[in-house]
Amino acid sequence: MSVKKELFGKLSNGTEVEIYTLKNINGTTVKVTPYGCRLITLETADKNGNFADVILGHRTLQEYTGVNFQGSFVGRYANRIGGAEFAIDGETYKLSKNDGDNSLHGGPYGFHQVIFAVEEITDGDEPAITFTHLSSNLDEGYPGNLKVTVKYTLSKSDELIMDYSGISDMKTVFNPTNHSFFNLSGNPQKNVFDTELTINASKVTAVSDELIPTGEYIEIKDTPLDFTVPKKLGKDMFAKDFLIDLCGGFDHNYCAEGTGNRKIAEAYDNESGRLMEVFTDLPGVQLYTFNLVSGLVGKDGLEMKPHTAFCLETQFYPDSPNHPNFPFSYLMPNQVFNSKTIYKFSVK
Repeated sequence: MSVKKELFGKLSNGTEVEIYTLKNINGTTVKVTPYGCRLITLETADKNGNFADVILGHRTLQEYTGVNFQGSFVGRYANRIGGAEFAIDGETYKLSKNDGDNSLHGGPYGFHQVIFAVEEITDGDEPAITFTHLSSNLDEGYPGNLKVTVKYTLSKSDELIMDYSGISDMKTVFNPTNHSFFNLSGNPQKNVFDTELTINASKVTAVSDELIPTGEYIEIKDTPLDFTVPKKLGKDMFAKDFLIDLCGGFDHNYCAEGTGNRKIAEAYDNESGRLMEVFTDLPGVQLYTFNLVSGLVGKDGLEMKPHTAFCLETQFYPDSPNHPNFPFSYLMPNQVFNSKTIYKFSVK
């Protein structure tokens, strides 16, 4: 039931960056930093009451710099925009490229490399911290001066509540998400093959070889991509499927059923008993199974390994500004965008 502030480290230019610890009444603990609005640690109890960190990450601030999205708040546009451009009312906006000819997660200097301002801290049974940032017009190519607010709340029910909001002075696009890498076993060296996953989605977006949506959908019932009933991630992670072969595992946008803030997924680790439920008001969720990793060192001091984590990134579909048939809304001038994603933790 507290919020504590400490020095996390210094960037190469000498800027000091802090880290904040939020702890609720149950002992569940989250550490966050203004650098990229990152989740650094998330300690939850297993079925025996033992706490462990369930997200991957690094030991030092410097290890998070550069092309590293671990734990970060991603924007302005999460996931990919094909050709690194889109048009609004006949005007084309060219974005920074950082994924071949495409733009990924807001570009090379997106929100993952921004030091957000701390606007408010709330102590008590449900500690919370609110971060803000003003992204200037044409930042990474995006139109409009966009004020972004991110609030993390750790509830008494062991929910990590992420409230996103934004307001712009021009019509623009905004697609926020959090890019944490989860391992519910609490062991960052253990693969996630035995994690049971359920996703309430009957289709995914079809993509090109560059993982850019074509605008079409793929029905996934009774295919290796089907998680409509609980299934271990390892069962089909290496199945003979074009998209799985292409990605080296799962890296797919699932079209979540329903609207409004609803439960779209859950993940369960039988050995620890940890259950993570995902709620969001956004239409999609990206399942990524940490397929490619090289040269990164974890908080345990050991080299990170592929398939030792999964991401469930709630989002608008990738490349939505270029596909009018996708469920997507532009952020209109002086209108407030609000979205909520919840990761709820329990044991069974």
